Amino acid sequence: MFSEFSGKPSHIYGVFFFSFLILTARIQAQTQDKDVLFIRSIYDQVLCSGTSYSWLEHISEKIGGRIAGSPQSEQAISFTHTILDSIGCDTVWNLPCQVKYWYRGSKRETFSLVSHPDLGNQSFKVLALGGSGASTPKGAAGEIIEFKSLDEAKTRNKEIPGTIVYFSRAFDQKHLRTFHAYGGAVDQRVFGPNLASKYGATACVIRSMGSRIDPWPHTGVTIFEDSVKRIPAVALSTQDAEILSKLLQKGPVKAKVKTYCEDRGLKPSYSVIGEIRGSEFPEEIILVGGHLDSWDVGGGAHDDGAGCVQAMEVLHTMIKMNYTPKRTIRCVLFMNEENGLAGGLSYAKWSNENKEFHLAAIESDAGGFTPLGFNFDADSSMVKSYAQALGKWSELLEPYDLKISKGGSGADIGPLKSQKGLLVGLSPDSQRYFEYHHTEADRIKAVHPRELSLGTAAMASLIYLIDQYGLQ
Repeated sequence: MFSEFSGKPSHIYGVFFFSFLILTARIQAQTQDKDVLFIRSIYDQVLCSGTSYSWLEHISEKIGGRIAGSPQSEQAISFTHTILDSIGCDTVWNLPCQVKYWYRGSKRETFSLVSHPDLGNQSFKVLALGGSGASTPKGAAGEIIEFKSLDEAKTRNKEIPGTIVYFSRAFDQKHLRTFHAYGGAVDQRVFGPNLASKYGATACVIRSMGSRIDPWPHTGVTIFEDSVKRIPAVALSTQDAEILSKLLQKGPVKAKVKTYCEDRGLKPSYSVIGEIRGSEFPEEIILVGGHLDSWDVGGGAHDDGAGCVQAMEVLHTMIKMNYTPKRTIRCVLFMNEENGLAGGLSYAKWSNENKEFHLAAIESDAGGFTPLGFNFDADSSMVKSYAQALGKWSELLEPYDLKISKGGSGADIGPLKSQKGLLVGLSPDSQRYFEYHHTEADRIKAVHPRELSLGTAAMASLIYLIDQYGLQ
């Protein structure tokens, strides 16, 4: 059988094929033009009419530090639920979780020298670590012994009984990304006090996890095994840590630590969720979120009030622009990231039990600074496919100085990895983050409203592209 074009000159086929290519190119160009304009309109909307900074001011300054289980965390749950309800989400609800409530105490922790030949009984400002035990009313006293690493403490463990162990390793300034420097030092804080207690120390002091020399102590979680005594554990500012190390080079130093911490057991709490239901593929969820809890000092503005208000503003922006998503866009404000991850774990468990599928989950938990792009992760079987999908959008994101790289995503969304969706972490400029991280200085004044809004717009733009085209 012959086709109807049988016998026609071959150049006819070329004309048809060439016309098809032109038509396809025009359609692709029109589609890209539509995306360029919509992303530009997202930035215009957020930069000119965003409300996230005022929300953050309330969270940071009116509510303040909101460790999981505290009255302040309950206020944050109520406030953000009300906001998500007021902006027009289709559904808003609270998802229960059980959190361990650690209380710093009614009195301020202290660290002071004892009869030092030059400085006498001078006191230094410290913050108890989350999970620290309480001292006796008289305090925990002893001669200070300094270690640069956990391995050094293990090797010299016979010197530890009856002493105050001091872990003094600083950030490695050679790292261009400060999160890498943090990762290289934070084992001292997380595991050091437990190790010190095992070997008979009366207390533990750590050099704060800070990127510069300043007077701010940084708190953060420390983990004690159930069988190990919870000794007093405090963080010393980088400035005072330098002083202490120099004193120890000159001779023995005795000190006393007083803490008033309490383990108040398990308490019911909640993660806060709001969503816009998808019109075509509602079973495919695109999550955007941050963690609602913070440490009990400062206002938790960068960590992670910024991520929470950015996530809420993403939905608010879509609603104000009258955008109808194809897929369900869900904002999740996780509880208890700082000292337990109960919110992230309970959310993943609930989601899996309901047989949900998160096509993508995006977390902002690296501060409200200028966004540089995104890091992504996924099940190993999906990484190559997702990298190819994301690569198609590089030209659309490049004008906003956004790059996408393989890397970590976020602690709260990590438990969703088994669903084999795309996991993304917003990647802001990190150079100043560890000036504020877990300190009293992490307040609204440390956050620039424009930088905060740029992070919102970046996430909203990526969510728009994933919603429009999926990840094929």
